[in-house]
Amino acid sequence: MKKYIFLFALLAVTAIAVKPFTSPADVPAVGTAAPTFKLVTNEGKTADLAKFRGKWVVLYFYPKDFTSGCTLEAHNFQRDLAKYKAMHAVILGVSVDTAESHKSFCAKEGLNFKLLSDTDASVSAKYGSVMEYNGMKLSARNTFIIDPHGKIAKVFVKVSPAGHSDEVLAALAELRKS
Repeated sequence: MKKYIFLFALLAVTAIAVKPFTSPADVPAVGTAAPTFKLVTNEGKTADLAKFRGKWVVLYFYPKDFTSGCTLEAHNFQRDLAKYKAMHAVILGVSVDTAESHKSFCAKEGLNFKLLSDTDASVSAKYGSVMEYNGMKLSARNTFIIDPHGKIAKVFVKVSPAGHSDEVLAALAELRKS
């Protein structure tokens, strides 16, 4: 019984410690233009959303490099990278970590897609994907599929890392049919 009381207390404290800065209502609506951005990549180059016109973009926000959920989510996107490429889609991961952290994360985990550094959380905020954890702003775990014309085609909020890549692939397949 003590174990369950401790677990409940731990969950309550965690729920209080993680506060969204934005709500799901703040995310860009399907059919609207995707907010533009230019961010530094894990390769030290600038990624400009406008340069991806003509392709499907899977823009996923995640809290922190080297954490279990974020690593699992990244591994699943990496596992399915060939499927995304076959659908003319690119994966772009965004967090508030530095470009150097992203470079280390990609090297350690064998990731072959771009991770973008949003150290001031400004792009995360544009996408309604900011939360606070222990006094720090982090990117909230949300994903956006952006169509080849630069419009928001699908929004996933508060995603679960485990099956998320499969979920995104299914949605992308449906969107490509329309």
